[in-house]
Amino acid sequence: MHRLGHTRSVRQPDHLLLTPDTFVRAPLPGMQNATAVVHVSPAMGARFTEYTVEFEPGGAYDIAGGTQRFVYVLEGELTLTAGAQENTLLPNDYCYIAQVIPASIRARAAARAAVIEKPYQRLDRVPPPMLVGRESAIPGQPLMGDDALAVRILLPDDIAFDFAVNTMTFQPGAALAMVEIHVMEHGVLMLAGGGVYRLGESWYPVSAGDFIWMAPYCPQWFGALGKIPAKYLIYKDWNRHPLAVI
Repeated sequence: MHRLGHTRSVRQPDHLLLTPDTFVRAPLPGMQNATAVVHVSPAMGARFTEYTVEFEPGGAYDIAGGTQRFVYVLEGELTLTAGAQENTLLPNDYCYIAQVIPASIRARAAARAAVIEKPYQRLDRVPPPMLVGRESAIPGQPLMGDDALAVRILLPDDIAFDFAVNTMTFQPGAALAMVEIHVMEHGVLMLAGGGVYRLGESWYPVSAGDFIWMAPYCPQWFGALGKIPAKYLIYKDWNRHPLAVI
């Protein structure tokens, strides 16, 4: 239904809130029977790209090498082929694909996955290998001693990785203990529940399906509301000196 130009989506110089009513779908190279919703990219000023791929039954996405990628399954079942490895990924499963490995993702039935891409900032050491994981196999860690806020660290604590991806689960009423202001930028995909996000000097209601980008030094805070836990997938650049240039 037409809502006379109303939306919760907001674009500001240091943050972006995109809500599903404003999503625009388009295929990317390598997609067959699949489309992407590009949430953020360098066109916005981000130093990474994040998008959701929506697969129709029989859909496929053939990905060339050259850029490292993180894939997190949101719905359905996907078959990932990368190099000599083939893996079945279920909801909340994920994989990291090194920049040198072409990959193919296929879906027998409808499915969705979040994809994060970032040019790799090389150190004088071997880049990280391909990795496949299951979020449910990772124990939650209380954030700053708060048992109502669980963090699951999806990528290894290894300086070879130049970004981090976590899930954060807030019990109803839980909130970050402080307003954070830092050099890392974030991409946040709301997976469940909802609450209120402070971004800069503004406060926004957010719920499952929303995407948020935060530029470096954007003031940020989140508190969960409602009767079910709020959960999001969060990206940040990590393990590199601020003077490093992509």
